[in-house]
Amino acid sequence: MVTERFLEPGTPVEVRRRFDHSWARGFEVAEVLDSGYRIKRMSDGSVLPAEFTFDDVRAARRRREGLWWY
Repeated sequence: MVTERFLEPGTPVEVRRRFDHSWARGFEVAEVLDSGYRIKRMSDGSVLPAEFTFDDVRAARRRREGLWWY
């Protein structure tokens, strides 16, 4: 799977959970590396200790207004 590459630091992103492969929100790109990204949690500004591959990070998608089930 090829995804968007080289998101700029500070870009809000979703990351793929390794347990169930669903997407988690609330993160941003902290640093772009040769093989992936360093990710920062937006809630407390902590940079996560793991490196994420390009395929496991995507630009945050906006939720549709008024559709609670979406």
